[in-house]
Amino acid sequence: MPTVTLPDGNKLDFDAPVTVREVAERIGSKLAKAALAGTVNGTMRDLSFTVAEDATVSIITDSSPEAVELMRHSAAHVLAEAINRVFPGTLFAYGPAVKDGFYYDVDSPTPITAQDLPKIEKEMQKIIKQNQPFERFELTRSEAMEKYKADPYKLDNIERASGDVISFYKQGSFEDLCRGPHVPSAGKVGHVKVTSLAGAYWHGDASQKQLTRIYGTAFASKDELEDHLNRLEEAKRRDHRKIGKDMGLFEFHPEAPGMAFWRNNGVIVRNGLIGYLRELCLNNDYEEFFTPQIMVKDLWVTSGHWTNYADKMYTSDKDGREYGVKPMNCPGALILYKTGLYSHNDLPLRWAEFGHVHRYEGSGEIHGLVRVRGFTQDDAHVFCTPGQLQEEIRGCIELIFEVYQTLGMTFDHIELSTRPEKRIGADADWDVAEAALQGALEDLKIDYKLNPGDGAFYGPKIDFHLSDAIGRTWQMGTIQVDFSLPERFDLHYVDENSERKRPVMIHRAISGSLERFIGVLVEHYAGDFPLWLAPEQVRILTITDAQLDYARGVEKALKKAGLRAKLDTRGCKIGAKIREGELAKVPVQIVIGDKEAESGQLSIRRRHVGDLEPMTVEELSAMLSEEVRTRALPPKPVKKEQK
Repeated sequence: MPTVTLPDGNKLDFDAPVTVREVAERIGSKLAKAALAGTVNGTMRDLSFTVAEDATVSIITDSSPEAVELMRHSAAHVLAEAINRVFPGTLFAYGPAVKDGFYYDVDSPTPITAQDLPKIEKEMQKIIKQNQPFERFELTRSEAMEKYKADPYKLDNIERASGDVISFYKQGSFEDLCRGPHVPSAGKVGHVKVTSLAGAYWHGDASQKQLTRIYGTAFASKDELEDHLNRLEEAKRRDHRKIGKDMGLFEFHPEAPGMAFWRNNGVIVRNGLIGYLRELCLNNDYEEFFTPQIMVKDLWVTSGHWTNYADKMYTSDKDGREYGVKPMNCPGALILYKTGLYSHNDLPLRWAEFGHVHRYEGSGEIHGLVRVRGFTQDDAHVFCTPGQLQEEIRGCIELIFEVYQTLGMTFDHIELSTRPEKRIGADADWDVAEAALQGALEDLKIDYKLNPGDGAFYGPKIDFHLSDAIGRTWQMGTIQVDFSLPERFDLHYVDENSERKRPVMIHRAISGSLERFIGVLVEHYAGDFPLWLAPEQVRILTITDAQLDYARGVEKALKKAGLRAKLDTRGCKIGAKIREGELAKVPVQIVIGDKEAESGQLSIRRRHVGDLEPMTVEELSAMLSEEVRTRALPPKPVKKEQK
């Protein structure tokens, strides 16, 4: 007879096997009413699951950390039933919970469009109100294949399922194979919203039929759902693809899928970031190199890319030789190191490269600047002795922190990923590499998460995950320790005993991909760049043509001070000019009328702040130049007092 141990250590004895629901009832009627599922010996289970032996049991309610994923998983099944009611004859491929919600991939005889989503959501609400139970049943593999022989997607999933007995769940008129668990009934899935739809290939294979993927989300409370929907709307407003086009930064065209066409304003932002990173590299004793984009196959075979990465590489065959367009900059740095002769006194060598690379991404994976086929890596490769390794890692970490803080990005978390099961190199080298990464983090008193087994096959790494202005997380910079490539390329240095030794290689990227980084920054700032990055820093507006000569002098003075200033000479009304400057997200606008032209005191409007005190062009130039020099963050919007 089972004894159940509760999270607080209390024990409950039962005279016969007992369900998780009965455990909750034994604890108390209030808990039983709120119960959604339970964990039995650490595994989440349905309330109907039978505990036949001694076990540790906890009850999951809608306030438990595990509840939201459970509710979303169940909401996906409710979504599927609703789709089947609105579009009879639909076949269902796959429907998991994901980070911010859930989805179902469906094959409908009638095309489903965005206009159909409200109808599907309305049907979901009906099903939730009907509160049909989720019922688990099991079939042998042969029974399942016979029962669902007319459904190609279920047959495929049955064939891929492990074990001879396969579990299914049924609620209302819908059933699908599923490991579970689920909430006890449809009324417990929380507050739901059908959010969007997209195309998706079966198993992500472009050679398979394209399905319709319908997304939704669920939260335990209405307030949580509303907050999430507001964040989604804010994310739409910040979409870097729209802002990039509106601000004349970049655009995309079918003539070069997954590769950005940069306009002048975008080039200014790119060059501003590169200039900043280049300045930091110079101040930290880096040298800069630039290596070819196309190199022979033999190089990529030696580096391991041809074996492990060929499907992502662009290749060509010329003059009887095979070539690869570089997907990474590392081999070029290795060639340059190999042609030199270095002693321990020359190390560390810190080599930076803003190299353009190309990687093939499937057409369904491309997304604006954050997933492209051609991009610039702000790479650095540091060659050092094992004794220098931890100090060099520490320097890389401090550099990354400085950049992110300057740009106003905050850390969500930092991960230290250690050796995977499948790896190359000696365990002794892995010990040194992992200890150096961990030691550098701990020396700097940086909190980090350990991510066991998730390092690269050639070495451990630190990954930096940032939060943007609306709380989304992005993995950006990385520091990787590599004993493998120096071995593959037979690199050496001469130590203090005149013996040849192998250097250690550190791969360091601050932005990772400059394109992706700019895409994230556009959304983080919503296009309101700091003054030093803004494509147009100052716009000068005249009320009438009578002030044009004076305004041209102001423009000339600002440009002489190194500021990007532009005079709007159009004859439209001043209100329209100001509005257009706001839409263009120009940080500073100067309004010049007769009074300003006569007094030399400029009327200045600062975006998100309002009118500043009048000042001369010399005073304004000095103020803005200092802001650019210090790379200050944009001023925070001034909240208007409610009347």
